[in-house]
Amino acid sequence: MPHSDEPIIPSEPTSQARARRRRVTRRDSIPHDAVGQAAFIFDLSRRAYPSFELFIFSLACGAILGLGYLLDSQAVLLLGILVTPLMTPWVGFLLATLTGSLRFQFETFMALLISAVIVFLCGLLTGFASRLFPPTTLFNVYNHSRLWIPELVVLVVGAVTLVASFARSENKPFLPSVVIAYTFYLPISAGGFGLGSGLEGIWPQGVLVFVTHFSLAGIFGLLTLFILKLRPSTRGIFFSGGTLVLFAAALFNLMGSGLPSMMDAVLSSTSTPTMTPSPLPSLTPSLTAKATSSPRSSSTPAMSATVSASPTIDPSLPATETPTITMTIEPLPIFGKVSANEGGGANLREVPNGKLLKTLNNGTIVEVYPEFQLINGVTWIHVFATVNGQRLEGWLLESTVIYATPAPNFEITLTPTP
Repeated sequence: MPHSDEPIIPSEPTSQARARRRRVTRRDSIPHDAVGQAAFIFDLSRRAYPSFELFIFSLACGAILGLGYLLDSQAVLLLGILVTPLMTPWVGFLLATLTGSLRFQFETFMALLISAVIVFLCGLLTGFASRLFPPTTLFNVYNHSRLWIPELVVLVVGAVTLVASFARSENKPFLPSVVIAYTFYLPISAGGFGLGSGLEGIWPQGVLVFVTHFSLAGIFGLLTLFILKLRPSTRGIFFSGGTLVLFAAALFNLMGSGLPSMMDAVLSSTSTPTMTPSPLPSLTPSLTAKATSSPRSSSTPAMSATVSASPTIDPSLPATETPTITMTIEPLPIFGKVSANEGGGANLREVPNGKLLKTLNNGTIVEVYPEFQLINGVTWIHVFATVNGQRLEGWLLESTVIYATPAPNFEITLTPTP
């Protein structure tokens, strides 16, 4: 019996003691025996089981990401990523593949699919809203609907870190989960925005980028579980092998031919595309006169002049005593540069004040046609521009364009009278 003045320390409950020993064992090493690994994988699967919070946070994340694309704001997009759900169901999908649990694999995969569909639908709705409120620029939505090597590297690091930290610690791996959510939800939201807005080059590229990221993360996640010495079951061997082959085939098809080249991605996401104007014609033509003898004589030479860019001489004229000079001088092309005071760009429309074709960022070079229209006191000019290798023709507000070359204002008329 302890002394009456000595405090009595209650004994630790058996369940708490087992949990503490399990945490200590997990920090030290992952069990290698079959019974220990089965209990260890069961505990991981229980923690990775999807909950209702996955769909609530997916809805909030999708709404904020769609707003970020509509405003073309990187800060709003980052806010949307910060409210993403914890991506532990993705780890549960990998564990179900490793163990060959068909039911658990179906449940985790459907949870991830429903979460991605929610984000996609939110992007689709904001894409429809962009038809009423067209965004000034579209840098972010084009940027996140393309494959980029730095993002692929970050995705691999995030996948390995999320699986390893989830398996070796009971703490919630928030930072690696944010990395996975960044590479999953941003492209799928961009694809929905492109489908709703009708913009070319975004749908279905965003969805294909999402599938590529999911496949690459799945390959490295499974490899990380193998490196951690988690042995798959007999059924899990076939499940894991089939999943790896499926992911590898998706990567080969999508990264090989299913997506635009990296150069196209760079061109489509650059905010200030450049355009090389054609060389200007020389204003000093060289004239060549040719005279031949003829029985008929004329004391008055006949001259004709035509406006053209390069002097040409017609060699098919009949022999005559009259010197004939043919000169062609074409007007100089008029180039301008988009320089809007607000919004970072100007809207190119099909007709003056008509349907929106594309938003041209400030700095875009355009060639101006020699015609304009005055509507409600506002001047519209007819232009064409080359964006991402595509020639676009439409109308811009004249106030949003500064001219790079002066517009020629001259007429040549030469009609000598005998």
